[in-house]
Amino acid sequence: MISFSLTDEQESARQALRTFASQAMRPQARACDEAAAIPDAFFSAAWDLGLTATQLPEAVGGYGEARSPVTNAIVLEELAYGDAALALAAVAPSLFAYAVADQGSDAQRAAYLPALCGTRFQTASLAVAEPSPAFNALAPRTTAARQNGGYGLDGAKCFVPLADRASHFLVVARQGETLDAFIVAREAPGLTISAPEKNLGLKALPTGSLRFDGVHVRDEDRLGGAAGCDVLRLLNHSRVALAAVLTGVSRAALDYCVPYAKERVAFGEAIARKQSIAFRLAEMQMEVECMRWMTWKAATQLEQGIDATRSTHLARGYAAEKAMWITDNGVQVLGGHGFIREHPVEMWYRNARTLGVLEGLAAV
Repeated sequence: MISFSLTDEQESARQALRTFASQAMRPQARACDEAAAIPDAFFSAAWDLGLTATQLPEAVGGYGEARSPVTNAIVLEELAYGDAALALAAVAPSLFAYAVADQGSDAQRAAYLPALCGTRFQTASLAVAEPSPAFNALAPRTTAARQNGGYGLDGAKCFVPLADRASHFLVVARQGETLDAFIVAREAPGLTISAPEKNLGLKALPTGSLRFDGVHVRDEDRLGGAAGCDVLRLLNHSRVALAAVLTGVSRAALDYCVPYAKERVAFGEAIARKQSIAFRLAEMQMEVECMRWMTWKAATQLEQGIDATRSTHLARGYAAEKAMWITDNGVQVLGGHGFIREHPVEMWYRNARTLGVLEGLAAV
């Protein structure tokens, strides 16, 4: 059963993150975008929220609460409403930690999760995207081949969040005809880290490129150990996360445009009273609601252990398309003001464009 009603815990989380987004994220979002950097104080403040530790077991230092993709989607929408780049920076450690918690071996959980539940900011990162115009998340060009009792990694990854400071990377690679994931330490011989990248959007988020030249990883560094892992499941969680972030960005654009349209007077009346603007705002509202329901449906299926591949693919694809449409219309509603940095809509437009292409080709 899919419910659009939040539990008391989810409503509390939403309100707490909404307050954090409005007070700690939105006021500094523009400055971070202009500087292409995030202050250390923000990482500390976000870490204090316990975004990662709250859904990790007590055995590794977490709070022992059950993993909830739905709650994560709610949290991500609220954070992205404050700013998408800061939101991704805040949850980057969780992308690695939850994959290890869900699919890692007992030894991997014991080795990597306690540091991500500590009192000081620590991070590891997920490496999926590749620098290719034909990039397909389900057909990566990065390869893993059996080598000297382990694996040799060759290839490249790009747009790796917090690559400049991550201690480890979870790298998705192709092993023959199958997909696999490997935990690679940043000091691994043969690994070259290039940072920072210069991107169209999400400029505040430090991202980097990884180059693998015969990087040796042990058998025990394969996610899940001898049993391996389900990379599609990992990607499905990532798709829901992207859909939630795109929903937050779209909602931010809508909520900025509505009062602007009510206050902006042209030819003797507020532009919100003109049919073309009013209908556009109404359609933007409908699309935001659709994006949220599709995201929650996909997250609910993940939470219930149902095969959510179709739902997550549709949610991410729909959110990517409509977020671009919504933020583009936001720029149009503001007219000339939509193109200047005095207003944040142009930044949200760039962020939506960048978020929409992170998975590459639309593969199911």
